[in-house]
Amino acid sequence: MAALLILLLVVILFGAGFALKVLWYVAIAALILWFIGFVAHGPERRWYRW
Repeated sequence: MAALLILLLVVILFGAGFALKVLWYVAIAALILWFIGFVAHGPERRWYRW
């Protein structure tokens, strides 16, 4: 019984870690795209709409 609980906990933690890693990659990609757009268009003209 305890082994099953430990296995379940490992699966949940591994799944959460994988999701966090994916979120980090998405955040880094968005930051790179924003930086490229900012450099390409210059600081006087904003290419994003906030």
